[in-house]
Amino acid sequence: MAENLSPDQLDALKRIDSPTIANAVETFKIRPRVAGYVGYDIRCIFPDLPPTVGYAVTCTVDSTTEGRTGIGFNALYEILEKAPKPAIIVMQDVGNDRLHSCHAGEVMTTTMKRLGAVGILTDGGLRDVREVAALGGFQYFCAGLVVSHGNPLCVSVGDEVTISGMTVRTGDLLHGDVNGIVHIPDECAAGVADAAYATWTREGETMRRILSPDFKVEPGPEIKH
Repeated sequence: MAENLSPDQLDALKRIDSPTIANAVETFKIRPRVAGYVGYDIRCIFPDLPPTVGYAVTCTVDSTTEGRTGIGFNALYEILEKAPKPAIIVMQDVGNDRLHSCHAGEVMTTTMKRLGAVGILTDGGLRDVREVAALGGFQYFCAGLVVSHGNPLCVSVGDEVTISGMTVRTGDLLHGDVNGIVHIPDECAAGVADAAYATWTREGETMRRILSPDFKVEPGPEIKH
């Protein structure tokens, strides 16, 4: 993991929408364009919240397998307590029925928030939406909402996980909003905010040209996104 960003750097990222962050990361040419973000199977449950920025704390979880054993959620809480802040808990479902999985609700979320987490990202389910909304400032990114907690179990903590095709390691910097979640690579984390502001400038110029009364299609670079 690269050196943690300063509070000012993190605050700058929180003022930028996630699609612009994704565009800014592209300018560094570190990874393929179809990598480093989740797909549309992951929902943002509180779309009115500002962007969520935090360092991943990863774990694998199962709430649908009867009789399975694991290491327990206290192991997750202990690592979260010592992890860089703000933190985002990343929970990969490893059960046998992800459609009916549910990996956190009001009690676990309140515990995680007390320990410095600002959100959960999971490819499974979550619940207690109204109660979590009342906590304020805590975001849910998940496959959907599930009413019952089933048999909640933490299987492992700190492993590399995959959520909707996006590989996540503990310590990875994540940025998410109503549009989804993107991973900010360590190699460019310190420069992404400035690159995002430059992206806004370029897009603003393009939009002014499109909205101009003199606009017409001309040879040259395509207008995309």
